[in-house]
Amino acid sequence: MLTSLQNPFVKQIRKLQSAKERKEQNLFLLEGTHLIESACAVDYPLVSVCCTEQWLANHQFLWESLRLKAQRTDIVSAEVLRAIATTVNPDGVIATATRLNPQTKLPCRGLLLALETVQDPGNLGTIIRTCAAAGAAGLYISSDSVDLDHPKVLRASAGQWFRLPMAVSDDLNATCLECQKLGMQIVSTASSAKLTYWELDLLRPTLILLGNEGAGLSNQLLGIADKQVNIPLQAGVESVNVAIAAALLLYEAERQQR
Repeated sequence: MLTSLQNPFVKQIRKLQSAKERKEQNLFLLEGTHLIESACAVDYPLVSVCCTEQWLANHQFLWESLRLKAQRTDIVSAEVLRAIATTVNPDGVIATATRLNPQTKLPCRGLLLALETVQDPGNLGTIIRTCAAAGAAGLYISSDSVDLDHPKVLRASAGQWFRLPMAVSDDLNATCLECQKLGMQIVSTASSAKLTYWELDLLRPTLILLGNEGAGLSNQLLGIADKQVNIPLQAGVESVNVAIAAALLLYEAERQQR
């Protein structure tokens, strides 16, 4: 059992809480039973797994599977697990996995979502989960958004991170113009728009644009949009959370499909 916080391996994993270290080590953290089960379900390559004795006693079958999948498995003390976790109350297991080079393009079909400079990892993870739930074909994020493999993004996605096609765009304007050229309708939200989001035809291939939590979409992307729609708000309310906006539009598209 690993019990020392000074153990070189433990120190190496603790460093993965930093974005810089995740890039340098080319690894990221998977925290919690559900997330690790989701990774196993799609055979995502695991590098190491650490668990407590208590977790092992309750998950013997999963542990045996992880021993076959991961390059290294260790039993650690509860203190060590708390130290390497980013959550306040970890459930007893943490894994590391190899960072894969993100896609840069997705097929221009169905319903796509594109996010510009989204910074909150909880928002991004929630949007990933909602995209999967509503049947979106995929998700683009701009390269200046929060890292896709930020631990909180993964947790907030509730395992859907491994199932939703996602791509990182170095030039979201060019990406949108390419989708537009291939016949996709480009839609953005704007408080000044006269069309409400439920009046929009979402049965055709559509790319929905959503912007930064504070600044919204850039003027350049707003100018690319074929249609702008508003989300009606009561007086005195300036906006809704970006993850809520995404859910409203995604589920309106799902409603129209049905």
